[in-house]
Amino acid sequence: MKICTHFNSTGGFKEGARLLREMEGEGLDLVWVAEVYGYDSPSLMGFIAGQTERVEIGSAIMPLYSRTPALIAMTAAGIDAISGGRFNLGLGASGPQVIEGFHGVPYDNPMGRTREIIDICRQAWKREPLVHDGKNYHLPLPAGQGTGLGKPLKLIVHPERADIPIWNAALGDKNVQMTAEICDGWMPIYFVPEFAKDVWGAALAAGSAKRDPALKPLMTSAGGLVAIGDGDDVLAVREQQRATLALYVGGMGARGKNFYNDLACRYGFEKEAKEIQDLYLDGKKKEAEAAVPERFCELTTLVGPKSYVAERIAAFREAGITHLNVRPVPVGDQTAPELIGIVKELSS
Repeated sequence: MKICTHFNSTGGFKEGARLLREMEGEGLDLVWVAEVYGYDSPSLMGFIAGQTERVEIGSAIMPLYSRTPALIAMTAAGIDAISGGRFNLGLGASGPQVIEGFHGVPYDNPMGRTREIIDICRQAWKREPLVHDGKNYHLPLPAGQGTGLGKPLKLIVHPERADIPIWNAALGDKNVQMTAEICDGWMPIYFVPEFAKDVWGAALAAGSAKRDPALKPLMTSAGGLVAIGDGDDVLAVREQQRATLALYVGGMGARGKNFYNDLACRYGFEKEAKEIQDLYLDGKKKEAEAAVPERFCELTTLVGPKSYVAERIAAFREAGITHLNVRPVPVGDQTAPELIGIVKELSS
């Protein structure tokens, strides 16, 4: 497995880059860069490209709705060029709260948009004139729209690669099936190896059956926060997962429209998921955190003695994870880069 982490700029961008360079030296293979409604991810990824030499750089995620398909293709080609062919394009739909609330764009037809954007990006990187007539995007604009002066154009520049890997963040069956059919990689959140086959196995198999033989086998990136040691202070790291799980299961979306709540239910935590959501949406965030099952925290992290973490890594590998995505939490004298080195050793 390759080892990944998310870019951490909590201490500032320069400090984050310094830590990233040290992780690169310890064997880190890929760094994911998020975009919600803070700084845009391409700016950060360009900065990272100039601060590193070997580590791959991926967007996790670049929202579908905030850029045109052509701009997504241009941005991906640009970061791939300045990084020397190290870019991975991670796409995702985000959610209605961000897309409609922050960007002011209707949150409609996410799967259809994903499929069309992927098609347009691959055309662009091959330097084909962009011609596309889909449900969501029309290139050029058809007669009767705009000035009528649009014409098919191709990228002026020659991209570093015509096959930049495209990942999709997907949880629902139809989206996971589409991902297995047309994408290079899949980014599930809160992936639990023990439940993965029952939850996603059928969707992955159905998508793989339609997969173009020219595509390489589907890559998958998943994991969780990691802390290694024998003391209670290490096991206490699991408690950090409560706030995040409560936020996603309880507060991301509304009742009846929360992908993460649905996932918790599919994992067998139906009663707890409802309680967490009710408490969170009622403004009782601490109570919602307390309602998160300890077992859920354990299954979505890699925390404990070295032998236990090795077992969890083996479980992720057995479940088909190709890119173990970890958030290192140092305890005692450990450092985040040292933890990455240990995880790299255990995954070899």
